[in-house]
Amino acid sequence: MHGYTADKDAYLKRLRRIEGQIRGLQRMVENDDYCIDVLTQISAATKALQAVSLGLLDEHLKHCVAQAAAEGGAVAEEKIAEASAAISRLVKS
Repeated sequence: MHGYTADKDAYLKRLRRIEGQIRGLQRMVENDDYCIDVLTQISAATKALQAVSLGLLDEHLKHCVAQAAAEGGAVAEEKIAEASAAISRLVKS
């Protein structure tokens, strides 16, 4: 079981909403909407994805990393390194 499993429905709902935002962006470009309007919507979709990723990261730290840390050893080191790499990717995006 993954850390986000308890909130899976909420994550799926948010991702479907983001999917709708992306389809709306496609329509905006097809309709030659004003550049700034398109960029504003891209920013909103990006922020929505970042919120989902931060939520998943939080769940991962609370569940997977905490459990591995309690066990200790190589598994704990691996999970911590994995989380650190994920945080690094999120900060760069």
